[in-house]
Amino acid sequence: MSGAGGITRTRQDIAAGDIPVDTPRLPAREAAESELSKAMYHENDPNFLQRALNQFWDWVAGVFDAAAGAAPGGPAGLAVLVVIVIGLAAALWWRLGTPQRSARNTDALFDSTGPRSAAQHRATAEAHAAALRWTEAVQERMRAIVRSLEERALLDPRPGRTADEAAAEAGRTLPEHTARLRAAARSFDDVTYGGRTADQSAYLSLRTLDLELDEAKPLLPGTSRGATG
Repeated sequence: MSGAGGITRTRQDIAAGDIPVDTPRLPAREAAESELSKAMYHENDPNFLQRALNQFWDWVAGVFDAAAGAAPGGPAGLAVLVVIVIGLAAALWWRLGTPQRSARNTDALFDSTGPRSAAQHRATAEAHAAALRWTEAVQERMRAIVRSLEERALLDPRPGRTADEAAAEAGRTLPEHTARLRAAARSFDDVTYGGRTADQSAYLSLRTLDLELDEAKPLLPGTSRGATG
């Protein structure tokens, strides 16, 4: 009887419209997404920049975790490797110094302040020498030498020419002074780009060379070296 009564009770419930609610999954999910998309639920969300930074730091952390896993000794071994790399970089920096030029054309003999005569360079060199500024005196005397050769048409004026190039070109017309011209160019490069400091003897050597070159007779094209006298 109880079974028949239960069936009778179920039929009565259905007849009365008391049917359990069973919402389909897809409409329910769409309703939830629509509700959660409202601005009130996202007021405290990180902005685009914050999200990008978070992703970047997550990537960095992943890289370090991978490196720590691959390095001998784990994180401690990775820290030792980093210290070694930093130490090597510092040693190279101390040994080589700060890079002062990236290409050879930055070794130009004359600066960009405008052309000056040989007499002006000589006067500036003497002023530096009187103040015992031998490095600056050497630089200006070398410029005076090259400018004087240009003024005498023994060198073609050419912007960007280096001291070494000037010495090599001048040596073709003044072969008796080739070695001293190259030595003067090296002195200029040493104090200008090599970080060295000139002394009085270095300046006096360039000064003597400048005075001798001013009276030297050039080797004309087609003339042998023995015929210059």
